[in-house]
Amino acid sequence: MAAPRPTPTGPLSPDLSVVESRVYRGPNLWSYEKAIHVVVDLGVLEGYPTDTIEGFTDTLLDLLPGLRRHACSRGRAGGFVERLHEGTWLGHVMEHVALQLQTEAGHDQRRGKTRGVRGTPGRYNVVYGYTDETVGLAAGRLAARLVNHLVRVEDGFDFEAELDAFLRLAQRTAFGPSTAAIIEEAVSRDIPWIRLNGASLVQLGQGVHAQRIRATMTSKTGALAVDIAGDKDLTTKLLASAGLPVPRQEAVRTAASLVDAATRIGYPVVVKPLDGNHGRGVCLNLQNAAEVEKSFEVARAESKRGTIIVESFVTGRDYRCLIVGGRMAAIAERVPAHVIGDGEHTVRQLVEITNADPRRGVGHEKVLTKIKIDAAAEEVVHGQGLGLDDVPPAADMVKLALTGNMSTGGISIDRTFEAHPDNIEIAEEAARMVGLDVAGIDFICPDIASPVRETGGAICEVNAAPGFRMHTHPTVGVPQFIAKPVVDLLFPPGTPSRVPIIAVTGTNGKTTTSRMIAHIFKGLGRKVGMTSTDGVVIDERLVIKADASGPKSARMVLQNPRVDFAVMEVARGGIIREGLGYDRNDVAVVTNVTADHLGLRGIDTIEQLAAVKAVVVEAVPRNGFAVLNADDPLVRQMRRKCSGEIVWFSMDYPGSESREFIERYCRRGGRAVVLEQTERGDMIVIKHGRRSMQLAWTHLLPSTFGGAARFNVANALAAAGAAFAAGAPLHDIRQGLRTFTTSYYLSPGRMNLVNVGNVEVFIDYCHNPAGMRAIGEFVDAYAGQNEGRTDLKMSRIGMIGATGDRRDDDIRELGAVAAQHFDVIVIREDDRLRGRRPGETAALVAEGVRRSMADGARCRQVEIVLDEIDAVNHVMTRTNPGDLVMMCVDKHAQVLAELENRTKHAQAGSHATEVAGDPDLDPAELSQTARTEGEEAEGEAIHTSVGAEGAALKSPGQHSERGPAD
Repeated sequence: MAAPRPTPTGPLSPDLSVVESRVYRGPNLWSYEKAIHVVVDLGVLEGYPTDTIEGFTDTLLDLLPGLRRHACSRGRAGGFVERLHEGTWLGHVMEHVALQLQTEAGHDQRRGKTRGVRGTPGRYNVVYGYTDETVGLAAGRLAARLVNHLVRVEDGFDFEAELDAFLRLAQRTAFGPSTAAIIEEAVSRDIPWIRLNGASLVQLGQGVHAQRIRATMTSKTGALAVDIAGDKDLTTKLLASAGLPVPRQEAVRTAASLVDAATRIGYPVVVKPLDGNHGRGVCLNLQNAAEVEKSFEVARAESKRGTIIVESFVTGRDYRCLIVGGRMAAIAERVPAHVIGDGEHTVRQLVEITNADPRRGVGHEKVLTKIKIDAAAEEVVHGQGLGLDDVPPAADMVKLALTGNMSTGGISIDRTFEAHPDNIEIAEEAARMVGLDVAGIDFICPDIASPVRETGGAICEVNAAPGFRMHTHPTVGVPQFIAKPVVDLLFPPGTPSRVPIIAVTGTNGKTTTSRMIAHIFKGLGRKVGMTSTDGVVIDERLVIKADASGPKSARMVLQNPRVDFAVMEVARGGIIREGLGYDRNDVAVVTNVTADHLGLRGIDTIEQLAAVKAVVVEAVPRNGFAVLNADDPLVRQMRRKCSGEIVWFSMDYPGSESREFIERYCRRGGRAVVLEQTERGDMIVIKHGRRSMQLAWTHLLPSTFGGAARFNVANALAAAGAAFAAGAPLHDIRQGLRTFTTSYYLSPGRMNLVNVGNVEVFIDYCHNPAGMRAIGEFVDAYAGQNEGRTDLKMSRIGMIGATGDRRDDDIRELGAVAAQHFDVIVIREDDRLRGRRPGETAALVAEGVRRSMADGARCRQVEIVLDEIDAVNHVMTRTNPGDLVMMCVDKHAQVLAELENRTKHAQAGSHATEVAGDPDLDPAELSQTARTEGEEAEGEAIHTSVGAEGAALKSPGQHSERGPAD
């Protein structure tokens, strides 16, 4: 039997503190859905589980009784209470409190987990789901404060007040009933949505299929129709021209003309603003000129245009007919704000009692609005012979407003199935006349069940963006599911709401693979939106130049109305920081996982890094695909996390373990992209079951440089697998790969080849050891292809640099690998040092190079030139015709511009040499050119140069004709 835990003898210090908070807006490392991740430090409370703190559990359950229903890991209601009594840690308690607080605010959340931070006792990862980001974060903060309060109750913490403030925050940020109903219906149909602002502007769907709503206005709501509906005078004239019943009406701008118009129409009349809404500024049943004149200022105060409408007063009940897409969706009778006397309480007290109904809130935050006592309400009460402090007789109805608007405290009674067909037809025709897709037709008539043409009545108003809550939450009657026809209007049955999404991740090759995939589908005529480390590209146009491999950029692509196909490069940092920028991807591609970015944001091992990359695989639906590298053991393990089908790709040849694995998989009907050896070279083959389909020779793909760039062969395999999984025809995949080049236009910063004065210069973004190893293999193969083509001896020069936030050993390894393949290495640094001192990163790279040189590596000289552009110029001054230069850069655009300038200068110098003997050439001009070039050479900086033995070598201006590598 376990020994009892110690009970604290004195007051504890409330040491639970929030160290860090993150908001995941899509699938993430912790959850398939959006979640909030809070890192908490329990401090001394780590030694005090809940069963050791006197009164903790009972007080907590008294404050939040809903916790009694939490199942926790027990899988049954009350499981969390059992854990509390047995003893659980306070981070776990905070998780459940945060969930329950959201439930109190009307956000049903049940997903959560708490795990200890590896290697840090007392720290916990608290993860829980959320509906609204602001409310979820506030719930976490309040949960932490409540836990601290329960540990030390003397701190003056008023939970009731804090809870009330939290609930008010939730009400302010929540969608209104109309918007919420549409979103709920969209979610039930698997239609994705994005909130575009802090109010009610929402996008439903993605890309080219996207539709927008703002409350009950939709993308299909015409601006002209809204304008017409906002002009009550014009609306009445249009309806009258169609023979629809409307009251007599005139529009005026002065009090005198208002009285004259009322006299012509005949009393009683109604006065209202031309462009008002929600019943504001409306004065009903005016019996004489004095009342009409008094109403003028009331109506004008609510009119933006200053125009007032006077119309005949139509008696009867107030009905709202909701028309969606030209068809009647619901009808509700609206009863003005009122109270029912009980013979004991005053009118004012009855209003307070009525407002205590939990269904009533401020504005549109709840299904009913609180009744407001103001001058207008007091006047209405006085008109019934009562005062606010009088006690009305029992069962007497006392009105506090003349209009039946829900926004003024009215109630609704559902009458959808009672309306006469003639009245329905009139309402539908009114909506068509105005041109609204969603319209609220206000009917005044004795009974909606009888034809208004016989009993009398009229359409008094046509409303754009009508509220839904009187229909979805009637005070009396059956709720109507009116969001369904609205969503049907935006997304007719059978129409898509999503664009295909291909997500590409991995340590190396993801940018080029993404570009290859985008190029293939561009050839199919698709409008491709792509995110990458270079920016956001929409239909081959770079719209944002930045590192755009995170979730915000993904959402930007999905919001663009031109995009009908999305290719997302997904980086490690974005997944850790915010999760994915969408809920799922149709195809996930993982190129490889190697040691990079370790030691950052809690990712210390390559296995942890693989778990981060696997998030895109977990986001594949059952009908989706994951394209995985069968040659990488860590990537191969990701197959267990995929709900869809796997498409393997492999660089290994038949007979290898990877190929045997793939062959077994394909015999069971699986898919794969592999290499087959032939006499002519390597052939890319797509396998599907027992079928094999030849795609292309690797040496004929421009991006592979005759097959030398093996890493681009691997990228082509991954891209072909993704395109095949996404449904691209075989010949289009072939054409896409054959026309994809590493030109700066198609692949900026990735293996761009520039010829400068008969020197081949490659520009690439390589920045980690695995990438450098692949670059080195390419340099060896490419140099081998070119040997014997010229009498000049080729010297290999590499300009390299490491990222400052990598581990010291990784930076050294980068230099060591580079030393195996280059004769001369020039080391530069990024502008962003990422916490390092100037020169520190370069020194670590140089240390790795020297160690490898001491072990007999190819490199014979290493130099440090910190500024990237200075390093470019330094490299080019020491090259000779026939040399091969590999520049691993950070600012590829600036580097390319500098090389282009050097090319122009070289061409100009060549031209000057050709015409030196021309008698028409001015000798002074030639002399000036030579003098300028001499000044430039004199101004060249002399850089530190370290040889294999550590001794200083020649300055750039002193190297021999073939350079020190000779």
